[in-house]
Amino acid sequence: MSPTTLLWPLTLAVLAGAEPGETPVSHGLTAVPGVKVGHFTLAERPTGCTVVLVEAGATAGVDVRGGAPGTRETALLDPVNTVQQAFAVVLSGGSAFGLDTASGVMRFLDERGVGFPTGGGPVPIVPAAILYDLGVGDPKVRPGADAGYKAARAASDAPVGEGSVGAGAGATVGKLRGMERAMKGGVGTAAIRLDGGLVVAALVAVNAVGDVVDPADGRVVAGVRTADGRGLADARRLLRGAATEPSPLGSGENTTIGVVATNARLTQAQATKVAQMAQDGVARAVYPAHTPWDGDTIFTLATGSFAGEADVTVVGALAADAVAEAILRAVRAAEGLPGLPSVRDLEP
Repeated sequence: MSPTTLLWPLTLAVLAGAEPGETPVSHGLTAVPGVKVGHFTLAERPTGCTVVLVEAGATAGVDVRGGAPGTRETALLDPVNTVQQAFAVVLSGGSAFGLDTASGVMRFLDERGVGFPTGGGPVPIVPAAILYDLGVGDPKVRPGADAGYKAARAASDAPVGEGSVGAGAGATVGKLRGMERAMKGGVGTAAIRLDGGLVVAALVAVNAVGDVVDPADGRVVAGVRTADGRGLADARRLLRGAATEPSPLGSGENTTIGVVATNARLTQAQATKVAQMAQDGVARAVYPAHTPWDGDTIFTLATGSFAGEADVTVVGALAADAVAEAILRAVRAAEGLPGLPSVRDLEP
């Protein structure tokens, strides 16, 4: 019997050991009991938000590694501070305007009496991170508090939708040569369950300035297209000067943001360490990663329902694997837009 059961069939070689006949369970982040996910996608243009609900509360940590982040309540998650739990995490398009989606999630939780107990009643703790997608469609159309409320209301423990939905609706990748040679990004999710019952899962919205690379074989999956738009130029070659054309590196209009969830019992310091280790998954699957033009941010939510002891090293290592696989799934599930082809659009 394989030592792991893969809830999404990972392409990473180190985890590709499932026995013949094993049936993966298609849950993604919601494979962690107590975690719900909801998307809301605006009809007016490709943008939206994705909400991860943990209404019973979960120990939360965060790691911000990109040079252009847009976040809310991340200081609260510092292990030296008082509050240890979050009740939701929001990922949103709309650049900094999209941070308002968290207000709608707070309203949703407040109506249900969910939050950190205070003398004036429960206060929902809802950290958030955004990505820049204002270059796709009308930039005046942005997800706000109402979008956050609707995404929270839609949240369930059903298998998570992937591709061009929610926070990934307007996401793009491969912008080292500008938007005219970029491709469509999106939302992806993956989970790993050990035989003992430990579950580590990830959900990522991929909007990177760089390429998405499969760590199993080093092949570029999505990214900067060639000048004719029909192939992949490979950002590694471009940045090493193999191409003669100039490199118009842009401003902070990118970002890969995500949530790692686990049923392990973790302290807030341990949850923070898992978020740091999970960023390795971004570095494996995105090139270049953590640039001055990305706001790469990963949250960790630990529900504590796993009865056994979980080694933080194991949880963090699996989190990195799940993040890398979620990134690959995001671009493979994405649907193209005019001028922004998807992976499927470029396949022969």
